[in-house]
Amino acid sequence: MAGRRRKNTGASAGEGTAEPVLPADLELQDLYGAFAAHGLDDEDLDDAAVLVPPVKLPAERELAEQAKAVPMFGYALALARWAAPHRAVDEFGDLVEEDRAPAARLLGLAPAEGGGEVPEEAEVEALRAWSLACDLDLVELGTTAEGEHVAVPGPDLEPAEQGDPETVLELWLTAAGIVRELAVEADSVPEGAEGAADGDGEEAEEDEDGLSEVEEARDEAAELLDEALQVLYETTAFAEPGNETVPLGVLAALLVVPEGEEPSEELLGDITDVMVTLDPMLGDLAELGLLDYRPIDPELFDEEDGEEPAVVGEEPLDEEESARFGLVRLTPLGQYGIRQWLLEDGYDAPLVGDLARGNAAELLRGVCESANVLPDEELRVWTADREPVAAARELLAAARGTDGYGPLRRMLCVSALNLLGPAAEPAVREVIDDPELGGAARAWLTSQGATDVPVPDRAMALWTVVDTFAAQLLDNGGDAELLRELITDLPVNGDPAGWFGELWRVDHPYTADVLEAIGELHPDRALAKEARKAAFKARSRN
Repeated sequence: MAGRRRKNTGASAGEGTAEPVLPADLELQDLYGAFAAHGLDDEDLDDAAVLVPPVKLPAERELAEQAKAVPMFGYALALARWAAPHRAVDEFGDLVEEDRAPAARLLGLAPAEGGGEVPEEAEVEALRAWSLACDLDLVELGTTAEGEHVAVPGPDLEPAEQGDPETVLELWLTAAGIVRELAVEADSVPEGAEGAADGDGEEAEEDEDGLSEVEEARDEAAELLDEALQVLYETTAFAEPGNETVPLGVLAALLVVPEGEEPSEELLGDITDVMVTLDPMLGDLAELGLLDYRPIDPELFDEEDGEEPAVVGEEPLDEEESARFGLVRLTPLGQYGIRQWLLEDGYDAPLVGDLARGNAAELLRGVCESANVLPDEELRVWTADREPVAAARELLAAARGTDGYGPLRRMLCVSALNLLGPAAEPAVREVIDDPELGGAARAWLTSQGATDVPVPDRAMALWTVVDTFAAQLLDNGGDAELLRELITDLPVNGDPAGWFGELWRVDHPYTADVLEAIGELHPDRALAKEARKAAFKARSRN
């Protein structure tokens, strides 16, 4: 699984000042192992925190309805009900020969009674559904006093049929895990290794090598599938509604091509190999509703007249031609399943809105302290349907404070006020003289079109400059390009010595950090020198 550790950046205003973990308005590429950009080497990877983006999920009842609509899952439920009050099975728990055709007809896989013979593939599909019902304990196997093997409906059948969300989702998740394992098993038997366990005598050593090869192939297939599902999960989390579908070639490229590199001819071949490996596994998962999947058109890989099979990426393809190479979309049910697997593995896999369940103080604190969070989404959920004035008052009260997160809370507060809109104005006007909130409040009112907003005094204006710049430092982790853009807007007014002479005296926990950043990044050498001198004075004062 991809992941990275965020650096801590803190104020230097004195002992005991908080060193906050920066909140992440995550970019997709950040989640694909971009360790080098964050100062991590290979030895750090095992300790790096995995950041899983928040996702939006439908209500559990809606997810349960989607699960019951999956054909294979529905077949298992139908066969479990068909087993009532009991049904004969063979010693392995499979349907007896005479029940296989009726089972296929029951599931609609073959014509009704009198409509013709039942195809063999229909019976095979019915046996697969029966096997799933047994694996999920929708039917329970036993032996009568007379020694007959029978199956009876299990206790979970009735609540599952009635749509109990907890029961249905637990059963579906178990089924998804089974299909996931079977998909890997089917793809992990190397050619010629099928009979590895059948030899004896002189073949024992070859058998052991064959089994080792099978185990290694299984591990590689499982790792590849897990990585592909993780990438799909992350991609879906950031996709705009309706744009969740990913070409299989793009998915394979994200797994193969190092970040920031163009695919070489060799990598293009590797991409094709990964696509061919993933194709049947993704098809298996699609059967249980985890994915919507359009498989690779087999004709693309037919070698005719001595021609080489197609390779993804050699030439630009139109939309329809690209679709022939495979398209995959993670369904909401798939998001639910992968999230549950992540949680079971001990990862923090939040839902959008998790932080918006508390009051304003809990909201702002949670967004500041969480590394894998989409701040705008959390603010949007929290402000929705709240009375604007009351919500604004609560947000403004929570934004106060000179701790390490203070600037970031105030920036988030302004973003939330923007979502509340002009109706929040009465609450904002109440704080225009507040030494911490006044500058931001006046700027917000002006942005809303107010023309009667008093200009802040010099002390408030300078404090607001430091606070605003500090919030950007925290929010962006020191993004040099963005910070340079902010620096060009500083109101130095042609007198850098005088302006910085005032700024270093501002009583703010981030004054020195802000001045140092300006000194490092400002393109004007003379101005940058003044900023560095001011930063030294600010630190000396402390």
